Amino acid sequence: MGLLDIVAQHGYLAVCLVMFVASAGLPVPSSIILLLAGSQAHHALLLPWLLLLAWVSAVTGDSLLYVGGRYTGWWLLAGMCRLSMNPEGCIFSSSAYFYRRGSKTLLFSKWIPGLSSMAAPLAGSLNMRFFRFLGLDVLGVAMYVSVWLLVGYVFSTFLNQILGWVHSLGHAFLMLGLLVVAGYAISVIVFAIRARKYNRIQKISADDLRQRIETSTLDSLVIIADVRSHNYYDPGMQRIKNSIRVEPTRLKEELEALREFMAPECEIYLYCSCIRDTTSKRVAHMLEQQNCKTKVIDGGLKAWVRAGGELESVPASDIQRLPRFE
Repeated sequence: MGLLDIVAQHGYLAVCLVMFVASAGLPVPSSIILLLAGSQAHHALLLPWLLLLAWVSAVTGDSLLYVGGRYTGWWLLAGMCRLSMNPEGCIFSSSAYFYRRGSKTLLFSKWIPGLSSMAAPLAGSLNMRFFRFLGLDVLGVAMYVSVWLLVGYVFSTFLNQILGWVHSLGHAFLMLGLLVVAGYAISVIVFAIRARKYNRIQKISADDLRQRIETSTLDSLVIIADVRSHNYYDPGMQRIKNSIRVEPTRLKEELEALREFMAPECEIYLYCSCIRDTTSKRVAHMLEQQNCKTKVIDGGLKAWVRAGGELESVPASDIQRLPRFE
């Protein structure tokens, strides 16, 4: 049974499930399913019902993610990006859309890979009012599902011809699919190999760093550097007490300012709040190339909190606020 047969026999259910699951961030081909469902509206399915079910399913999924973002903030966003090759970039690139365009992001987010599932929880974490979110999301989803279903409906004959070619060239398309999978696997391996250089970065536990601070002297300066991105900050965020700001996206400029603190026996300890201390390791590697003596706090800010380390509020000057919708 081919994909077209599945859509023809279980079209309504397939559209509901795919649109709901796609809203949760899972990699399912929602646009393809909508195209095929639209092409079947000439025969087994009714176009108005497809529009309604696809729209309701997607808005329901987005609303659940909005609530999750509202009450868990960055925790949910980090979890959704956990499988990404670059979890930090996954969050930052999505939040950048809101920073530049505000709430209008919801009108076109479904068309942008990655942002399509991140927009709803971001809206919640940025405190957008629910009915404002719902109104914009309803319009954005309606445009998305309407376009794909109508394109499938209008070009149904052409789509059926394409599917016929795919069926007749099944082995060739299978080989093409395998090549795509192999290419992705190779890219993951290359990424992992390149990341091996970060494994040589020295780490220090939060408990050991606390003891190091207590025994430090004036001729042996200890610098703790917060390398979380600005977009990681929300009002009320905290950092390790007496730590300084190092912006990882413009490290060269920050390094020049950092050299003012560097004494001959200066030690720099880096921390972030990302998965596997990714940002800290990357910044530490770049600093070591500039002959800076660095270590990464193992576990980042969370490990410091668990160890009972002192915290302080992030200064207002270090916060680049995303648009908050009060």
